[in-house]
Amino acid sequence: MHSAFRKPRQPVIGLTGGIGSGKTAVSNRLRELGATVIDTDEIAHSLTQSGGLALPNIRRAFGANAILPDGSMNRDHMRALVFKDPKQRAILEKILHPKIREVVQQRLEQGAPHYFLIVVPLLFEKGGWGELMDEVIVVDCPVDQQVARVIQRNGWPEAQVRAVIGNQADREVRLAGADHIIENTGGIPELIEKIDFLHQKLIKNA
Repeated sequence: MHSAFRKPRQPVIGLTGGIGSGKTAVSNRLRELGATVIDTDEIAHSLTQSGGLALPNIRRAFGANAILPDGSMNRDHMRALVFKDPKQRAILEKILHPKIREVVQQRLEQGAPHYFLIVVPLLFEKGGWGELMDEVIVVDCPVDQQVARVIQRNGWPEAQVRAVIGNQADREVRLAGADHIIENTGGIPELIEKIDFLHQKLIKNA
């Protein structure tokens, strides 16, 4: 079981959404507006880069194939491995999740001028985050739009994108758990307008 977070004085807002929904665009804009952003994917990345704190355990658990010649985690190899085998995924999560939570806690203790925005792609899939969040923002768009965006961005085959979406929480589950929903179905100007409006609301509540 996770050790509980120590909550900061400032509000903690969770941000989530399916792959390709536009989480990064939303978090980048809120960062520009003054939110203190803590991105769990960025933290996971730093833990698995060359010299990252999680690498010795990853090498021990998964062998030399899990590490690239530059010393970083072999992401393609590990993605394929954990996608096929839930047991392997659980082992990787057991290595990464406690370390991610430690880094999040350290950043929370540094305080924030307005509010914290914690980006957790699998907020509803992975337990242990709910007790930390005062409110949750969900970035939403139709599945076909998610698929098109990820193909354009990552160049993955459609079947791979749909398999990833199939492993994430259903849209309905995410929307039911949301305090704020940002519909990202139009262009960037429309999205920015929605984000700016929400930021004002969050600042007032803070």
